[in-house]
Amino acid sequence: MPTTTHNVIIIGSGAAGLTAAINLAQDRKVLVLAKGALDGGSTNWAQGGIAAVLDAGDSFEAHVEDTMVAGAGLNDRATVEFVVSEAPAAIERLAKLGVPFNAGEDFGDRWHLTREGGHSHRRIVHVDDATGHAVQVALLKAARANPNITLVEDLIAIDLITSRHGERYSGDGHVWGVYAFNKKTKHVDALLGKATILCTGGAGRTYLFSTAPRGATGDGIAMAWRAGCRVSNMEMNQFHPTCLYNLEVKNFLITEAVRGEGGHLKLPPGVPGGGERFMPRFDPREELAPRDVVARAIDHEIKRLGLDYVHLDISHKPPEFVKHHFPTIYARLLDLDIDITKEPIPVVPAQHYTCGGVVIDLDGRTDLPGLYAAGEVTESGLHGANRLASNSLLECFVFGEAAASHIRAHWDELPAPPPIRPWDESRVTNSDEEVIVQHNWKEIRRFMWDYVGIVRTTKRLERAQHRVALLAQEVDDYYGNFRVTPDLIELRNLLEVARLIVRSALHRKESRGLHYTLDYPETLEAAVDTVLAP
Repeated sequence: MPTTTHNVIIIGSGAAGLTAAINLAQDRKVLVLAKGALDGGSTNWAQGGIAAVLDAGDSFEAHVEDTMVAGAGLNDRATVEFVVSEAPAAIERLAKLGVPFNAGEDFGDRWHLTREGGHSHRRIVHVDDATGHAVQVALLKAARANPNITLVEDLIAIDLITSRHGERYSGDGHVWGVYAFNKKTKHVDALLGKATILCTGGAGRTYLFSTAPRGATGDGIAMAWRAGCRVSNMEMNQFHPTCLYNLEVKNFLITEAVRGEGGHLKLPPGVPGGGERFMPRFDPREELAPRDVVARAIDHEIKRLGLDYVHLDISHKPPEFVKHHFPTIYARLLDLDIDITKEPIPVVPAQHYTCGGVVIDLDGRTDLPGLYAAGEVTESGLHGANRLASNSLLECFVFGEAAASHIRAHWDELPAPPPIRPWDESRVTNSDEEVIVQHNWKEIRRFMWDYVGIVRTTKRLERAQHRVALLAQEVDDYYGNFRVTPDLIELRNLLEVARLIVRSALHRKESRGLHYTLDYPETLEAAVDTVLAP
């Protein structure tokens, strides 16, 4: 088994992973591994922007309050205050790395600030409607130029290497790195380090409809859980209200900023009220209500009228305004024969963000010594029961740096990796039932969408739990008897995450934020995290 030792292992090459790597590389050797291409994660897909208090009329207190309101009080205020206070400095660091934020349109304004749902002020810096791509490009350029950073593609993490994998077992659960399947050699590598940072993103592909990239299969959450970490608030899955409805294009997001800049949600023609706005009937904030409110409103109208989609319309704005603010969306939809300067966009809700995850503190530390985490894989306390728009990239930058800073400050306290047992590759049998893996994947995503979606009931959740249990038996048998493959690794993780989501949803006996159940429609007075321990 190929074994390599580095100072720090970072699993994930998006905003959180590269931010941590660039900070650590000041004096440490860092290995960053990606399961596919280096730019294949969610960061590269992010259209919106990054929230930060940068306007004289705004305040930290307002950003904190907006985040707490969107999170339905489940947020940890200390975490929210920490992240919000660090946001302006994070933006400055990105600008120095070369992220070309849109310039202000009024004299004296350094950057253009847009507004998105749930925000009381304009505080979103952006690069047109492709901010994530610009950030990914700048971070990758900086990482590639640093001799202390090694970037490796096509390594699929299987499980964390803990003290139980050492030649001499110790019970402290210390994490020394990761076993990873090498797509090029078709064998498993052991990657060792004094510290390991999980930056693996969320679990959007647990659901049938999702804006997340293909690789968002909850790998980090599942690995951390199996290793012994607590997870929290896994029932809180954010459904973005506006994903393009198209039979060929399955996961193209229509950014929150379209509504922030005046887009209206309307019923399509041919139904009662066709062509009319419906959000005023649901919330006084109308299209600028938090995502959970808007997603439930759209879901309600679709089910009430038997629709496939609703319309998002910004064609009442001047054509040049639309093209200037949303060039990527305009060009992409024009390719699909939709001219957003003249006609509405058909949209449906889709899973967009995993608000729950691995429990961390303000230094990015998990429950296990040597293991840190940052970004969507975590439950830091920032998002609570619903993530406020454009706080996601921000969380990556703040906690990526926090984890790196803590590792650097406590480097001498971290023990070196011990000799470890090699990965058991005696299971060399190749399965001729690969089709079963694909069928199981589709089954998970379908029943999660049907039973654990925007609106839930106890009966639906119990049905999902029953299906998870049956599939778990199949996958455990499959995993124990055949050679690991990329699809099998991801299926195993998807199933683990689905089990955690359903278990957490059954545990919460109220409706709060992203978790809405018809059996418990009221919100309890006390906001309490759903914490699961292995």
